[in-house]
Amino acid sequence: MKEPVLVVDDDPHICELVKMYLDDEYNVAVAHDGGSVMGKISEINPVLVVLDIMLPIKTGWEVCKEIRQKWDIPIIMLTAKGEEIDKILGLELGADDYITKPFSPREMAARVKAVLRRTRLGEKTERMLRYPGIVMDAESHRVKVSGEPVELTPKEFELLWLMGSNPGKVFSRDHLLNKVWGYDFFGDTRAVDSQVKRLRKKLEAVPGAQAYVQTVWGIGYKFEVQP
Repeated sequence: MKEPVLVVDDDPHICELVKMYLDDEYNVAVAHDGGSVMGKISEINPVLVVLDIMLPIKTGWEVCKEIRQKWDIPIIMLTAKGEEIDKILGLELGADDYITKPFSPREMAARVKAVLRRTRLGEKTERMLRYPGIVMDAESHRVKVSGEPVELTPKEFELLWLMGSNPGKVFSRDHLLNKVWGYDFFGDTRAVDSQVKRLRKKLEAVPGAQAYVQTVWGIGYKFEVQP
């Protein structure tokens, strides 16, 4: 039985094009406005959502935020603008990847497979990292700092887990982009800076918290554990 995928775009031609390229492997449903997405997700329980930013009723940003408050479904965002701020905002709201219009339908199919592959690899991981003052649970994607829960987006957690799994190792921005967003993610490394900034701010907001994520000037970042 084919797994359900939801494609949300107000352009019927784009929906049909994506559906044509994904239909062999997935049961593709479509929605044409932001107001109907949550109901559609509850109805079909998709394994992934392809979400346009410019939608009637509610924007893709609003819908992405609503999805993340209720589900951890992988999201690929579509943007016609190609502006960096659109891409970064989508990633900060919890999107797993983005594609700029016009796009190749084959690229779309490859992105869907890659995102599902990465997220399912994470589902099989049942591990926990414990360091002085911080605990990371990969199964539940929960983090506690000094015993206090810290709410992270999926991408913030993936960044923290990757660095926390390799304490002291210096990661370049390109390496983090490659590992967290995938080899097929054609993004700007400044998206990494934005995510790390938000991550660090959340971690260090807890009284007595250490500066776990540190900048290595000219290279990137590392996770540093202090006694």
